[in-house]
Amino acid sequence: MQLTPKETGLLKDMQDQEKLCVDKYTRHAGCAKDPQLKDLFTQIAGSEQKHYDALEQMKSGTVAAPFASGSQQTFIAHYNMTENADKQNDCYLCTDLLSSEKHASALYDTCIFEFKDENARTLLNSIQKAEQGHGKAIYDYMSVNGMYS
Repeated sequence: MQLTPKETGLLKDMQDQEKLCVDKYTRHAGCAKDPQLKDLFTQIAGSEQKHYDALEQMKSGTVAAPFASGSQQTFIAHYNMTENADKQNDCYLCTDLLSSEKHASALYDTCIFEFKDENARTLLNSIQKAEQGHGKAIYDYMSVNGMYS
């Protein structure tokens, strides 16, 4: 696949976003108080790294297979409705990462339309769906733990 200059620039932007997500999820996993949340962030960091790698492969002209839709996760409430420092900390981390997922999904939404290769668009669409799944998992965690209103 031959990339246009615009596609090359967009790939760089998407890779920058994926790298930022990997770094944020990794750091936030280290700061999370709830072990369930640490695990979630660690899993998503691995997924974000796979997205980055697929974009790197695309830069070399090869389009990877689309990503499969993720499985639904079930969360067990960790926090009761009373406020405490651990809950506030974890809520802040979730809010920050949910915002990052919203931004990443919007970036992919724009970029999908800019690629001429159908396989590239399919891959980018699968990454966007994965980003939406990450956001849903964070939302679900927050909802179960009384952090989202």
